[in-house]
Amino acid sequence: MASRAFLRSRRPFVASMVVRELIMHIEPSYNPMKTSVPNLVVVSRNGILDFKNYHDGRPRGPLWRGKKLLGKEALFVILGLKRFKDNEEKLDKFIKSQVLRLLKMDMIAVLKELERQEELALALKIFGIIKNQDWHKPDVYLYKDLVIALAKCKKMDDAVQIWESMRKEDLFPDAQTYAELIRGFLRYGSPADAMNVYEDMKKSPDPPEELPFRILLKGLLPHPLLRNRVKKDFVDMFPDQQVYEPPEEIFGIP
Repeated sequence: MASRAFLRSRRPFVASMVVRELIMHIEPSYNPMKTSVPNLVVVSRNGILDFKNYHDGRPRGPLWRGKKLLGKEALFVILGLKRFKDNEEKLDKFIKSQVLRLLKMDMIAVLKELERQEELALALKIFGIIKNQDWHKPDVYLYKDLVIALAKCKKMDDAVQIWESMRKEDLFPDAQTYAELIRGFLRYGSPADAMNVYEDMKKSPDPPEELPFRILLKGLLPHPLLRNRVKKDFVDMFPDQQVYEPPEEIFGIP
């Protein structure tokens, strides 16, 4: 009985010795931080941990910030629009009951998110609703983002309609909008329309930029007459810049 009481009294002490021995035999190279977070980098300087390469799975940059700007009502409306987009009757009812009650910033956020998701048919509907609101004022950036989204998806007929509506309000886009619209027409196989946008660009009060010119110079390689017109303007406006001239063999010129 006395020996049993003695062993019971020494159990905590024996357990602590066993734990101490286990810790002493752990390999120095073992780092539990590396097993749980593979991308964690430990910097020994000043004993500071550097979390620069650590990624917790969330989207980074503007995409994450943009999602945080979407309120619950805006998210609900986006899901509803996508749900009823193939049923015109239900879609109209949903727009009247839910979309029209949105606040200004929520309605604009819905438009931007639909453009980002390339739900352009729905984006055009929301854009038309925004234009009819009492608080709406002509905004070149609303037009710009929609035109660029349509041009990237090669929906040039819709892009032209938005473009013409913008120009009726005497709004001139920036060089990026001109560049994407010109690029879209060239991809669509319509160099004449691309030249019409180019001529409109030359009337813009903003100073010209190189990007739209270079897109045209590259896209008009199969059309030397049109390309020479653009090349002449480019040399006059940017005398210090060089123009790429492809080898003549590309076009079968001896």
